[in-house]
Amino acid sequence: MAITKNPLIRYKILDSCFRNPYKKYTIDNLLVKVNEELFQISDSESQCIKLRQLRDDIAFMRSSEGWSIELAEEFENKKRIYRYEDLNFSINNAPLNDLEMHEFQTAIQALSQFEGMPQFEGIQEIVAKLKYDLHSSKERTPFIGFDSQQDLKGIEHFSFLYQAVQNKTPLAITYKDFINKDAYSFVLHPYYLKQYNHRWFLFGLHQESGKCDWNVAIDRIISVEESTTLFFPNTSIDWRDYFSDMIGVSRPVDGIIEEVVLHFNSLTGKYMENKSLHETQRHKWIDENTLELKIKVFLNYELERLILSYGESVRVIAPEVLREKIVLRLNHGIGLYI
Repeated sequence: MAITKNPLIRYKILDSCFRNPYKKYTIDNLLVKVNEELFQISDSESQCIKLRQLRDDIAFMRSSEGWSIELAEEFENKKRIYRYEDLNFSINNAPLNDLEMHEFQTAIQALSQFEGMPQFEGIQEIVAKLKYDLHSSKERTPFIGFDSQQDLKGIEHFSFLYQAVQNKTPLAITYKDFINKDAYSFVLHPYYLKQYNHRWFLFGLHQESGKCDWNVAIDRIISVEESTTLFFPNTSIDWRDYFSDMIGVSRPVDGIIEEVVLHFNSLTGKYMENKSLHETQRHKWIDENTLELKIKVFLNYELERLILSYGESVRVIAPEVLREKIVLRLNHGIGLYI
């Protein structure tokens, strides 16, 4: 069965439209948008739907069997505008309904066949989490905890961005960062998706500046849609190598790889022996109270935050510029309590 025959695909597209505060969707606009997305996924007009199917989809989403969504009573030129009453709502954050339960159960059965195979190392954790998520929808008392962020902002864009990277589709993005007061728009040619510290980042060519490793946090994306621009392929970056020389996702312009030397106290040192900060890590005990740990990476903000997270358990030995930055940050922190 073609993937676009799956109604969940259509519901996700509608969910994104209903949450968009910057575009007003009438029923005709919705039909065009849904069919554009379906065509992009399948590259076939046979997967497109009719107006009756669209109305049935909306009715299902509003029903108790769906997600009981609430749409605002909003009109423009006597035409109904389809938008959530609460723009912070998303079916991605709602409890699983019967349709989703069935989809997950089918996925679990397929994934379970690969448990124990060496080339699928880590699949056990994925299957365990899926089974627990389904079980917890019926059981009130939790019995296992996973390191995850349930209200991950921007995750509703993930499927669309994944498809754009896979299909080499340029994107028109409206973005609101932490620095500028107002949102702004740009065209990005997407190359790579990267997760770090429970956040997803999209990397690609920023068309206006020509920077080919432009970094976009998906939780800061206001809206995203296809651009009619011709796609510029990536010809210069091996993304596995790109991230192998740093902690996190921020690569400094004209930065150089440096050897970072850290000294951990005895208690944390025992922990660090079994927890690798980076693939280049080397460590040794220089005395019974001090573990010396060395890594070779770019110096960036994420590295500083990681070191600071160990508090009084670690001391930066080299390089001096990193040592000075950590001392400065610690002094600023102390100043908050004086």
